[in-house]
Amino acid sequence: MELRDLLVTPAFLLLIYGVAFLVRPYATDEVNRVYYFPALTAKIFGAIALGVVYQYYYGSGDTFMYHTYGSRFVWKAFLDSPIDGLKLLFADSRNPGDVYQYASQIYLFRDSNSYMLIRLAAVFDLLTFSTYSSTAALFAVLSFIGSWQFYLTFYKQFPHLHGRLAIAAFFIPSVFFWGSGVLKDTVTLACLGIATYQIYLIFIARKARIINILLLLASLYLIFSIRKFILQAYLPSVLLWLGASQVYRIPSVILRAMVVPFVALILIASGYFTVAKIGEEDERYALSNIAKTSRVTAYDIRYWSGRYAGSGYSLGELDGSLESMVRLAPQAINVSLFRPYLWEVKNSLMLFSAAESFVILLVVLYVLARQRGSIFGNLAKPNVIFALSFTLVFAFAIGASTYNFGTLVRYKIPLLPFFVTALVLLLDYRKSEMKLDRLESTE
Repeated sequence: MELRDLLVTPAFLLLIYGVAFLVRPYATDEVNRVYYFPALTAKIFGAIALGVVYQYYYGSGDTFMYHTYGSRFVWKAFLDSPIDGLKLLFADSRNPGDVYQYASQIYLFRDSNSYMLIRLAAVFDLLTFSTYSSTAALFAVLSFIGSWQFYLTFYKQFPHLHGRLAIAAFFIPSVFFWGSGVLKDTVTLACLGIATYQIYLIFIARKARIINILLLLASLYLIFSIRKFILQAYLPSVLLWLGASQVYRIPSVILRAMVVPFVALILIASGYFTVAKIGEEDERYALSNIAKTSRVTAYDIRYWSGRYAGSGYSLGELDGSLESMVRLAPQAINVSLFRPYLWEVKNSLMLFSAAESFVILLVVLYVLARQRGSIFGNLAKPNVIFALSFTLVFAFAIGASTYNFGTLVRYKIPLLPFFVTALVLLLDYRKSEMKLDRLESTE
């Protein structure tokens, strides 16, 4: 961050809050309006704090690779020649052509997934004069939009849970810190929220419009372009959500039970096809190579990212086979959801992550203790199936392929809003059952 941040960013923040104030009446109601500006502020704070931590704690990092050594060169190309800027913005990462003089200075140009993020940052740079903090604030706005739409998905179904759902969507510390700045995680988190709300509107609320379809396709495309493996966990969970929702519309319990096996077979086949299709164009994510990719990624991240920080972990030996991955599934899910433990802390940032994981563990234990004999019935509710299936599959995938707590805390942020939302819903379902039992006992 530079002197220009102190000059440009305050003006941009005033502009952002001014626009947000004008939009608020259309985006909120009398109940959820109270969370609107606090949620936006948390995102902006997280985005700017992330830049400060990377600059003064780490000294470098991904966020500057995407911006200072990435999108800024696209911005400079636009200053020299708008034609060259457009060519560079849409350049093929394998063959930059006549804008090589700019592309050669972009460290991550040949990584197509990273360059997609750089393109987005470059568009924001054109508005912010390539000021890091202002561009980060626009990423925070994107994250806020996605999180708000994620919130609306469940708020519209459970308006009485407005406060707890707001915590799940906006105020998990690691999510608004790692999921608001100039990082891939910000864009994928935002797109997951946007996609979830559009799917709810189109397929469940049945209020489809052209804009909903376009937003859904755009958000899925961005996730596919940046991190394909997220879609491989997300889309099968969406199919479960939609399938379970349709089954629950059947009024007859007997007919519902008869339909379930057929729906399950269709969903399994559809999920397999979806995962295979996503991995077709990238051999790393092909079904036959997922275990091998997981092994290579885990050992690379552990060696390079956690080499000096002492933040590496191991779940056991990965030999590149699917069997070895599946064998480690319980440990992988546990490490993603509940570790690092407090006694595993090696630095100050790990302490925050460990404290958050410990709180989540306590909440899980409380929810399970309250469920008693209702747990299986409540787990079968469509929204819980959706949120938990994505949580568990994604937790397994990143836990078994990361092997470094510092990287894991970033990679796992997409699952945390889903997981906490599932816990909120499970607790609410149990409370509703207890109220019904009390009413029946007084009759």
